[in-house]
Amino acid sequence: MGSKNKLKKFIENENFSNVIQPTREELMSNQFKFKGNWNDLIFKNNNPIVVELGCGKGEYTVNLAKKNPFINYIGIDIKGARFWRGAKTANEEKLDNVCFLRTQIELISFVFKTDEVSEIWLTFPDPQIKFQRRKHRLTNPAFLELYKKILKPKGIVHLKTDSEFLHGYTLGLLEGMSIKPLNSNHDIYKNLNAPEEVINIKTHYETIFSKLNKNISYIGFNFHDE
Repeated sequence: MGSKNKLKKFIENENFSNVIQPTREELMSNQFKFKGNWNDLIFKNNNPIVVELGCGKGEYTVNLAKKNPFINYIGIDIKGARFWRGAKTANEEKLDNVCFLRTQIELISFVFKTDEVSEIWLTFPDPQIKFQRRKHRLTNPAFLELYKKILKPKGIVHLKTDSEFLHGYTLGLLEGMSIKPLNSNHDIYKNLNAPEEVINIKTHYETIFSKLNKNISYIGFNFHDE
């Protein structure tokens, strides 16, 4: 039953106008027509572009799009069967400021041109605690360099996680880069200064974490001096 459901979702994704699924070869050969042209070809406006990396079911992407109709949102994940739910919801609710891209996160420099993105959201990424998995942590130095390249000057990276390890690891990296976070908190629901979009949107898994009394932490930072 599971494989049949996945196949059904893959087929529906192919017919969704808000889902883009380039091949790895297309991206790496610089033939991806949307790079540098997202607003012209997809959104038909000049609004800021905000990206959620590892978007899963697309809950955060869709809810951000609902709250901010004059911002364009792109959810990115390699697993199309996951973001199928977000894409379907966006279609059903006629949200024209959101789309989904199926690709690997390490390829985002082939997806966006320099300074094309205004904000990046990392919501509950796998902390990849084992040392041999460190290259897959979404805040490792290699990924941070990719984010810096595609973000506009003073563009913000948002990390929301239930992992104390990932929170501390990221803070340590930022300190080593002489970057002072704009906002950092180990329990956002006890922080009166937490950004509204951090506390007013909860994913399915975040709700589960909260019921287990796990603290939800947040770091907001950019790569430029204020």
